[in-house]
Amino acid sequence: MDLKEKIREIPDFPKEGILFYDVTTLLKDAGAFKRIIDKIGNFYDGEGIQKVVSMESRGFILGAPVAYRLNAGFVPVRKPGKLPSDVYEARYELEYGSDSLAIHQDAITPGEKVLIVDDLIATGGTVAATVQLVKKLGGNIQGIAFLIELTELRGRNKLDGYNVLSLLSY
Repeated sequence: MDLKEKIREIPDFPKEGILFYDVTTLLKDAGAFKRIIDKIGNFYDGEGIQKVVSMESRGFILGAPVAYRLNAGFVPVRKPGKLPSDVYEARYELEYGSDSLAIHQDAITPGEKVLIVDDLIATGGTVAATVQLVKKLGGNIQGIAFLIELTELRGRNKLDGYNVLSLLSY
């Protein structure tokens, strides 16, 4: 099964000059969805993953079933103001400005083995902020997995020293 064939490409979305990779067409295919969850799970089997951390919102779609597959807990990383308890925040740079992400302060116990999962890596700002949050909580990052990597944007360069898995590259 060619997973790339299952992804719809939408030119000029969300703005002119951007080619958007719409994964909803892959996710609606039960076999393709199962395959990506199993591929990520198989890659990290035996690593003793205790928590899977994913960023909102599309990361949740992959992270939660991967956590289930690995018999691990699931930790959401959200925009500020979306989590109800005490949080840590990390800022990251965007093309024009900055944004931040938050994680509950009690989401990870120091020393726990963590896998970070997201749908896509582009410039790497979101995942770099998530790495910062996991490290602040004392998590031991065993790997970082993506469905799609936009290689031209070199986001992987922000993840030196980590075990990075990308299922598809564009």
